[in-house]
Amino acid sequence: MRTKSLPGGYKLPLLIVEIILVLLGLVFLVPFYFLLVNSVKEYGSILTDSANWPAAFHWSNYKEAWKATDFPKAFLNSLIVTVVSNLLLSLICAMAAYKMVRRPNRFNKLLYLAFVAAMVIPFQAIMIPLVKVLSGLSLMDSTLGLIIAYLGFGAPITVFLFHGFVKSVPVDIEEAGKVDGSSAYGIFFRLVLPLMQPIIVTVIILNTLWIWNDYLMPYLILQNPSRATIPIATYAFFGQYTKQWDLALPALTLGIAPVVIFFLFMQKYIIEGVSAGSVKG
Repeated sequence: MRTKSLPGGYKLPLLIVEIILVLLGLVFLVPFYFLLVNSVKEYGSILTDSANWPAAFHWSNYKEAWKATDFPKAFLNSLIVTVVSNLLLSLICAMAAYKMVRRPNRFNKLLYLAFVAAMVIPFQAIMIPLVKVLSGLSLMDSTLGLIIAYLGFGAPITVFLFHGFVKSVPVDIEEAGKVDGSSAYGIFFRLVLPLMQPIIVTVIILNTLWIWNDYLMPYLILQNPSRATIPIATYAFFGQYTKQWDLALPALTLGIAPVVIFFLFMQKYIIEGVSAGSVKG
């Protein structure tokens, strides 16, 4: 029995699936609607009619939120932590995964299993030991301590992705490099690392979304307001007894806008990189 064709070459089952996906997409966009619409309302209007279109647009909310959070400073702090953590994670984990794949001895296999096992450990189970370790190393309330913490918690999944991708890199290229007299580091940086560009971009995108929006880690490590990242600065609007929604929502919009723009520009690399790493892994 043939499937009925619709105008435009559509098959009925395909059309139904696309309609369902569009509806699901709209459902996921509902929180963004509430965020954007209520960010330009007065405080009273947010409490009484949060779902309605604003009667008047109060763009001054963004100006006040910008000043209250010292947004340029918070943005710079988030940018430094995100960029440095991403660079170190990508470089160190790529080198580690390459070594594990090309030298599959017992130690490297056990080390890789340890990284995979670490992926299932929840952060809440080890956040108190983390604070004690950083305190012992005098790294509390410092950007360096926060970056090191992100290196530790981001390494397992990053090594896992790189490990699967390295298996797809032809060994013949490395052997040709050895014949030409390249050192081990020369082979990695000149031949292997450029071929890992798809998975590097994927790792950077995924870690950026995590680090930029993370609240709990900076909250535990940073105490000085001058070092606060965007999520920490935004949380200042949520007190024990009052919540300044008319300032918190514009601050949240300002905070997520850079990472949303970054994701939209880079999303085409995600499927390519994850697929390349998982198929061979």
